[in-house]
This record gives sequence, C-alpha cells and structure tokens, in this order.
Amino acid sequence: MPYNSLVLAYMGDAIYEVYIRNYLIEKKILNVHDLQKEAIKYVSAKGQESYLKKMMEENFLSEEELAVVQRGRNHKGTRHPKNTDIITYKYSTGFEALIGDLYFKQNKNRIDEIMQFIIGE
Repeated sequence: MPYNSLVLAYMGDAIYEVYIRNYLIEKKILNVHDLQKEAIKYVSAKGQESYLKKMMEENFLSEEELAVVQRGRNHKGTRHPKNTDIITYKYSTGFEALIGDLYFKQNKNRIDEIMQFIIGE
C-alpha cells in the first residue's frame, strides 16, 4: 500500500536523523552540544534542500526517485517552521519523502548510497 507523501516524509525524517546521528558519533563527536550543532548542518530544512538540489544537479536520482521528491514537494499545505521559508521547507519535505519511500521499500542499499553522497568526504 503506497503511503501519502507526508507519511513518507515523517518516516524519512526519522530514518535520516538516525543515519546522521550515527555518522557523527562514528566521527567521534561525543559531546552532545557538539553533536547537535553539527547535526543541524545536515538535518535542517536548509541542509536537506541543499543536498537534494546537489543530487538533482548531478543527476544522482532516478526518474522514479524524482517523482517521489516531487510528490513530497507538491503536497498541499502552507504551514512551515518559522525559521525557514516555504520553498526550502517543501524541498526538505521532498527529500524526507524520498528517504521514507526507500525505507518502506526496504531499499537500504540506496539509502546508504544517498547518505554516502551527502556525507562522503
């Protein structure tokens, strides 16, 4: 059963956060304040939007993945956090929807590839 884009984004947000937290702890950042400060670069709407746009510019995403992103971006609604604009928020929702979709499809390998694209140093 396919989930609506906001459900995908809800799950994708949680999955992405776990990946980022794990990555930062593996980097030996062990002070909670430092972890939080560093995580924001990745998990903020602005951070997610920038990574998504970079993936799009580099043709990293498949047509099917782009369709999921677009569904997430185009969801109806005008609410967004106070600290970001609606366009940035919609891009981040599209990104989270993609991660959620891959999670529900049990495509861990693709999530890993996306995470490597984002954190690959």
